[in-house]
Amino acid sequence: MSGAEEAGGPAAAAGGPAGSGAGPPGASAMAVSVSVLGEAAGPGLPDEAGLPAGRPLPLPEAGGDPDAPPKKRLRAAEAEAAAAAAASAATASASAGSGKLEERLYSVLCCTVCLDLPKASVYQCTNGHLMCAGCFIHLLADARLKEEQATCPNCRCEISKSLCCRNLAVEKAVSELPSECGFCMRQFPRSLLERHQKEECQDRVTQCKYKRIGCPWQGPFHELTVHEAECTHPTKTGNELMEILDEMDQTHKKEMQLYNSIFSLLSFEKIGYTGAAETER
Repeated sequence: MSGAEEAGGPAAAAGGPAGSGAGPPGASAMAVSVSVLGEAAGPGLPDEAGLPAGRPLPLPEAGGDPDAPPKKRLRAAEAEAAAAAAASAATASASAGSGKLEERLYSVLCCTVCLDLPKASVYQCTNGHLMCAGCFIHLLADARLKEEQATCPNCRCEISKSLCCRNLAVEKAVSELPSECGFCMRQFPRSLLERHQKEECQDRVTQCKYKRIGCPWQGPFHELTVHEAECTHPTKTGNELMEILDEMDQTHKKEMQLYNSIFSLLSFEKIGYTGAAETER
């Protein structure tokens, strides 16, 4: 090896072919800048000197392995996200399916006459069509008034107390279906809903115990104690209470007059009407 090659080292080798001595001035600096530019340019981009791009930096998705696919971990993360989304969708569909099941049970177990769920006894015709107790009695009474044979509204088969029987399985199934409380909006089995609304619900509508002496307050049960402690009706004088009771009597008399007039109209044997909506006996 010549003295020039020993003095130049790698810089001289980068400047020209072997045996030609030291390269032009600044050759070593150019080589350093070219390599830096090539690394900064990134994969697929040429450097300023027209040389091939530098070696690409390892991507974090590949786990530091230059031979691994660049988006290997990204695809794995996407697969996990898709699996989680599928699981949540399955849970949502299961809950939606349960709601649809309740709706289907409502349509199957409802009365064929009023299309509502029975509240007490359930009767069925000889072909199995369901009727609640109120509708069943109404069909029998209407047929007797018309002097006709009562028939099932679905299949037109004859129905009577001797031909029809109760369906205990449907009654138990209906009693277990959930129903919403009209006061607190919570759901309870239908068999427990009535007791909850009358005795247990803290939001049920109640009236003041001084209603008999004219207190008009009504509100949720959990506010009843506070109101009765602050109610002013027990502290009223006798004359004030007499005036309130007189007003209550007048209101009661008007309600009774309206009730008697309606009852007398319904007791007529024949009711006709004209365009002016007049009634006649």
